[in-house]
Amino acid sequence: MRVIVNGEGADVRSTNVAALLSEMDFPFTHVAIAVNQRVVPRGRWADTALASCDRIEIITPRQGG
Repeated sequence: MRVIVNGEGADVRSTNVAALLSEMDFPFTHVAIAVNQRVVPRGRWADTALASCDRIEIITPRQGG
């Protein structure tokens, strides 16, 4: 299925947020996820279904100043 991850198109097999993180080799710690501009709580990642054309933002903390 085709989705947009962090502003770039991606073809993925994953059907939920947790599977997407695994498929894309993102660590499950220290990230926040939004699907279609709605933040998904960590406890709902496995229950949050993905659909074609969804816009997913994977936000990682950055340190610096």
